[in-house]
Amino acid sequence: MTTEKKKKNIVVPIILGVLLVIGIVFGIVEWNYYSKHVDTDDAQIDGDISPVVARVGGYVKDINFEENTHVTEGQVLVKLDDNDYKVKLEQAQSGQKGASAGVGVAQSQIAATQANTSTAKANVTAARVKLNLANKDYARYANLIKDGSITQQAFDQAKASKESAEAAFQAAQDQYNAAVKQVGTTQSQLAVSSNVISQRQSDIDFAKLQLSYTDIKAPATGLVSKKNVQKGQLIQPGQSLFSIVNDGSIYVTANFKETQLEKIKSGSKVEIEVDAYPDEKIQGEVYNFSPITGAKGSLLPPDNATGNFVKVVQRIPVKIKIHPSKEMLAKLRPGMSVKASVSTK
Repeated sequence: MTTEKKKKNIVVPIILGVLLVIGIVFGIVEWNYYSKHVDTDDAQIDGDISPVVARVGGYVKDINFEENTHVTEGQVLVKLDDNDYKVKLEQAQSGQKGASAGVGVAQSQIAATQANTSTAKANVTAARVKLNLANKDYARYANLIKDGSITQQAFDQAKASKESAEAAFQAAQDQYNAAVKQVGTTQSQLAVSSNVISQRQSDIDFAKLQLSYTDIKAPATGLVSKKNVQKGQLIQPGQSLFSIVNDGSIYVTANFKETQLEKIKSGSKVEIEVDAYPDEKIQGEVYNFSPITGAKGSLLPPDNATGNFVKVVQRIPVKIKIHPSKEMLAKLRPGMSVKASVSTK
């Protein structure tokens, strides 16, 4: 009995000693790790998600994708019934043809009035020559009648010729002025018609743009998610149809406590452990820091100036770029929980 009692007395200290050694070793390992690392499990996979929104309304004619499938940028994913938009385009094109016809008429009128102007100008020149001759004859006859060299009848004829030449010159001048005015009026009409053509061209461009919007294309290459459209459905402009998670845009958003940021810097190495794949480690690096805390950016940010104040440690979102393998990248999805360990060496 005494021997057994002695053995028991020896075993207990040995066990306690082993546990103490294990505890010391564990403490040293943990201290050594946390002195060189900053960890958080308040982190998740994030990524750029492009919402696809209808820019025009209409009935869905075709859907060329399935949810959770891969699509490429520019691929037509949804086709809307475009008959109404084709009719609007034809109406705009018809309006432009009518405006073009008006321009053709105005140009013809300008050519005709310019020809009339040239003729009227020639008539003015001819009338001016006749008027000069009549004035000279009248002046000469006025001197001759004083000397009695000609009869009163000859003088009266010279005077009548002078008055007739003046009237003809004035008529030619009035005709020329009217022709010039008509040219200006026609040119104004041409300018108006040209403006109408420009407006009709704008209508055509807008109608073509609206027609092109009936082909709803993928804005980026990636995986389609949150499909919210069915064939035959009437959709409205601005309605959200689905989203695309962009390829190559996966990163990690880790929410570190404000008391942990002192040792974290841009470029610090990070090791990522995804909860869904705990045996696969992903390497990354700190990219940048959010300019506000998560609470400050929430829908209802706290106001510490009202009521009783209880200090709460805030968290700062930190963006971490990751470098997974191609196979691992295909497995990652935005929203997955991860653990981030930042090296502070």
